[in-house]
Amino acid sequence: MARSSPVFICNSCHGETLKWQGQCPLCGEWNTLEQRAAPVGRAARKGAQGVPTSNPMPRRLDIAQQAGKRLATGHDELDRVMGGGIVPGSVTLLGGDPGIGKSTLLLQVAAHVAATNGVLYASGEESVAQIAGRAQRLGLESPLEVVAESNLEAIVALAAERKGTLLIVDSIQTVESNTVDTSPGAVAQLRECTAELVRFAKSTATAVIIIGHVTKEGAIAGPRMLEHLVDTVLYFESEAGSRFRIVRATKNRFGAVNELGFFAMAESGLKEVRNPSAIFLSRATDPAAGSIVTVTREGGRPLLIELQALVDRMRFGAPRRVAQGLDSNRVAMLLAVMNRHAQVSLQEHDVFVNVVGGVRINETGWDLPVVVALASSLTDKIIPNSLISFGELGLTGEVRPVAYGEERLREAQKQGFRIAVVPKENAPRKPLEGLQVIAVGRVGEALEAAFNRSQ
Repeated sequence: MARSSPVFICNSCHGETLKWQGQCPLCGEWNTLEQRAAPVGRAARKGAQGVPTSNPMPRRLDIAQQAGKRLATGHDELDRVMGGGIVPGSVTLLGGDPGIGKSTLLLQVAAHVAATNGVLYASGEESVAQIAGRAQRLGLESPLEVVAESNLEAIVALAAERKGTLLIVDSIQTVESNTVDTSPGAVAQLRECTAELVRFAKSTATAVIIIGHVTKEGAIAGPRMLEHLVDTVLYFESEAGSRFRIVRATKNRFGAVNELGFFAMAESGLKEVRNPSAIFLSRATDPAAGSIVTVTREGGRPLLIELQALVDRMRFGAPRRVAQGLDSNRVAMLLAVMNRHAQVSLQEHDVFVNVVGGVRINETGWDLPVVVALASSLTDKIIPNSLISFGELGLTGEVRPVAYGEERLREAQKQGFRIAVVPKENAPRKPLEGLQVIAVGRVGEALEAAFNRSQ
């Protein structure tokens, strides 16, 4: 039998070459090629002419029959992020910083699902005794099957034997396959192990959840190809020193993208936060200049978030522009709009903008409230705590509407706000009880309306 030739895979572009070189011939990066042996079963799955030996037969799609019932995770917030629960046969990748609570959350999920379905928790980082100790601290008593194993073939064989509903792998960086001649965590191992877990999930309708480590930049370690292989990608986020955790969906084939779930870390594990707006609205009793509340929309629900701005006269050098949780380039653009269309110049001032709570806002509805907060800090005029604002600003100074305007206003009304400065196109068709809506069309009108109400 002819020996299979090894291939070398680039960590950067994932291209393949038959011999090792110091520089990848495809992308030009240096020292990125890793050896990978040809998978053992690849040739066996094909006939002499390269035709697969299996005989796939098409089936008529019956939507009512094929759409399986989702598994509840035991946390409404996590179910929301995943689109309503865990889909049978799906593969989910969960990433986050070390110690943020990934294993804790999935152990709680496994215990909840194990009460009614078979679950296998495979850990390559902890022993069975360590997992049992953590389960005891969390007060979990479900009949959960746990195995301390890092060999992929052994994990898949055990999961197939148990015929469970859910398989959890903690973590993919510790798992190794016999078909790849590299150490665990290498690019070739990550790709082959993830691909094999995807094949297992699709062929057996077993839901698989994989824990992935993250790099110092915050991305899941390994190639972005892992995110393309799986069905759902979740990120665990947290502000340093905070007990609150945010689960964000960056990819979801079965639900909305950028949906958020909020949790709080307690002694008994992660507890879901029913009213996430309370996290970001812990404001001081006395209103201060430079503070304003906006209504942003993340995923499928509106959130009330406090924005803070600080304007200070420049001491030396070039003026500083610092934005935490917002796009700093867009903040610089808003400063130019203020200077040109509202006659508010900050060319000789340092500007600092922060989103309270550590969340990052990815939409443009924060343009108008940031401009109002900056003008408030510059003039030392206080914005009342009962005022909220949202809206997008154009380069010509117009206030542009944002999506789901009336839904945002209803959320502000529910939280007790009485004044709203919003774009004209977002004004509600019918008056909202207890909420005065001031519709503006230009940035100058918005500043005048906000500061007249603060007097």
